[in-house]
Amino acid sequence: MSPRRVVLWRHGRTAWNAESRFQGTTDVGLDEVGIAQAERAARDLATLAPYRIVSSDLERARVTAEALAAVVELEVETDPDLRETYAGTWQGLTRDEIVAEDRDTWTRWIAGDDVRPGGGETRSEVAVRVSGAVLRHAEHLPAGGTLVVTSHGGAVRACLGTLLGLPVEHWTVLGGLVNCAWSVLEEQPDGRWRLVEHNARSLPEEVVGDEV
Repeated sequence: MSPRRVVLWRHGRTAWNAESRFQGTTDVGLDEVGIAQAERAARDLATLAPYRIVSSDLERARVTAEALAAVVELEVETDPDLRETYAGTWQGLTRDEIVAEDRDTWTRWIAGDDVRPGGGETRSEVAVRVSGAVLRHAEHLPAGGTLVVTSHGGAVRACLGTLLGLPVEHWTVLGGLVNCAWSVLEEQPDGRWRLVEHNARSLPEEVVGDEV
């Protein structure tokens, strides 16, 4: 029996991404590069024949998801639980501006500590919210079905760390997703999830060799 699969897909580029501004839950749309990224990635992801497409309700994620939905003729379901980390007073600031205002918290944030960026959500709080939503939607998959979840970089990493059973202090071992890249999880017979692709912009291939 084929395993169920979850594709965690980061949205395309925004103007704030290009300016290294902390977006958080601010509803920033895709720029021209981001739209092109979404359309290109959609053509690849369509070959996985997704069963459902679920997206954060923030525009940059929803529009990215709609590029895939248009190709595979599915509706995009939105879920606010898939939003990015709420980062309080950091939202809209560049890295340099954040460091100038709150160097200690920024240093701890980059190191992977479970702090509140700008007084907002901790990584562990985001993980509970996002992973709970992903599992809730994955329950509706048939055997061998693929769920595409369009979300955000920080939200995806928190979700991955949780579904892979990693302690929060080890989530930094997972490199961040570039715009419009994805990670792929497959459900194992014991119900756990296995990471088979990470930060990818190409399709999963079967592993061949002695260690699979």
